[in-house]
Amino acid sequence: MTAVEIIKLAIGFAAVIIGVLMFWSLPVPVSSSKSATRLPFLSIIIPARNEEGRILPLLQSLREQRFTQFEILVVDDDSTDSTAAVAESFGAKVLQNNGAGKSSACWYGAEQAQGSWLLFLDADTRFESADGLSHLLHFYQEKGARGVTALQPFHTVERLYEYISVVFNIIVVVGMNLFTIWGSRFRTAGSFGPCILCNRDDYFLSGGHKKIEGAIMDDLALGEAFLEQDLPVRCLGGKGIISLRMYPEGVRSLIEGWCKSFAVGSKSTHPIVMLMVILWISGSFIAAAALISSLIAWNPASILFSGILYILYAIQTAWFAGRIGNFKMAVFPFYPILFLFFVGIYLYSFIRVNIFHSVNWKGRKIKV
Repeated sequence: MTAVEIIKLAIGFAAVIIGVLMFWSLPVPVSSSKSATRLPFLSIIIPARNEEGRILPLLQSLREQRFTQFEILVVDDDSTDSTAAVAESFGAKVLQNNGAGKSSACWYGAEQAQGSWLLFLDADTRFESADGLSHLLHFYQEKGARGVTALQPFHTVERLYEYISVVFNIIVVVGMNLFTIWGSRFRTAGSFGPCILCNRDDYFLSGGHKKIEGAIMDDLALGEAFLEQDLPVRCLGGKGIISLRMYPEGVRSLIEGWCKSFAVGSKSTHPIVMLMVILWISGSFIAAAALISSLIAWNPASILFSGILYILYAIQTAWFAGRIGNFKMAVFPFYPILFLFFVGIYLYSFIRVNIFHSVNWKGRKIKV
């Protein structure tokens, strides 16, 4: 092997180690409590815009919960489908919000809520078991019932194109700054968005969604609003508690969804974490390029070491993916395709945000 090949392989193996440091763990809420008798009344607030095809599993999972001391407020954000009718059929109270956007819908729901605690859920989430809600609530209670506890739902995959989200899902979690080997040493970037639990007093003290209205990354901005009031923000994985299926409508919806948030959200990632992310992604391409070049040159030693590096990257990416979704192992031998898609959409998002200053989402053009 040449000196250049050795250096490239050394960088690739170093990037694998950096990946371990970058995504050391993803804790899930664990509660020691068994009884739900001491939990306060809860208001579940679900902002929804044209969600008739996705909200039903969530409402069904809420109906199946053993803990029942809650109300469901579905804030209809100017839907043109049967979202409101579906929600009402499950006994939810439907509030109309006249198309003012997600943050406005959440704020309006919070104003109308009767509960001491508020749980904001995206319409495409669902609880995984009948005890999922009580586990989350007890965890929050055991942590002092202050500030925010936010979960990143476990990503369920049904169609092949949905696998191209896997690197995005990994980076979204890592980009919160909390899951490196250094734990909470770095300040959190905000909160996860699909599942946010807080108490009523802290929510209104922080200014809630009213304060962050207009923010593209409302989850990050809401977490920041709580942090400004010295309120804790805890972010955890949702495996075993809550799940979601992202962008079931197709590839176009997937691209628009990630474009809407990713280039903006990356600005909140700590520089050290961002550097590790860049090195890990770069290493994935180095590993693939090294294997291809060694096969072309047919250098046995180079094939051996680059092959080991390539397999390590495939296994590591699958390992990380298993923490955040039910991605099948068979896809990861082709991991360079997943990383290429990530880079392409990130660049597209960067151009839309920084040059055109607008993104598209659910039929709306959002200025950034």
